[in-house]
Amino acid sequence: MADLDRALSDIADIRHQIAAAHLFRGFGPLVIAITGVLSLAVALAQTLFPQLLSFDIDRFFAIWIITAFICIAIIGIEMVARSRRHHGALAADMIQHAVEQFLPAGAAGAALGIVILRHAPDAAWMLPGIWQVLVALGIFAALRRLPRPVAYVGAWYFLSGLFCLMMISETRQLSPWLMGLPFGLGQFLMAGILHVAGRDAQ
Repeated sequence: MADLDRALSDIADIRHQIAAAHLFRGFGPLVIAITGVLSLAVALAQTLFPQLLSFDIDRFFAIWIITAFICIAIIGIEMVARSRRHHGALAADMIQHAVEQFLPAGAAGAALGIVILRHAPDAAWMLPGIWQVLVALGIFAALRRLPRPVAYVGAWYFLSGLFCLMMISETRQLSPWLMGLPFGLGQFLMAGILHVAGRDAQ
């Protein structure tokens, strides 16, 4: 029985190593582009209907948190389907690897959002920039599993996050476009790179 357990463990390790050595093809350019459109649409809606969608800090960020969950959900659904199609039996291992790379940055963003909004709302103006920097760190962490040009997307989010922090450091006035424009353009850039990489891989 011990030999069987050891053999199963060795097989699992081999699958894990094989998955780690392959590019992850679970992110589809169309869905990534849709999340970019959604980001711009939310920014436009908050601009046109401020009393309804961005009257105060809690409402402003609640809309963006809901948007983030919607984006994560549709990306996750497609990620599972594409992984099964492209990676076959390794799909579960590939998804696990991808999630493990992004999870620390995502968890840090969620934790910082909760702490700042609940205990330091005066510092909430920093959240758009902080979230963009954390997205950049998540992308850089996953670069081994993604097409190399995706590094440009990480650089975009990193620089846009710093720019947002600098731009509103004096006024500390939140704008929907500090969220919508960086994330919209960043997702479009990611979609374009994935589209080209997928075409080249065929």
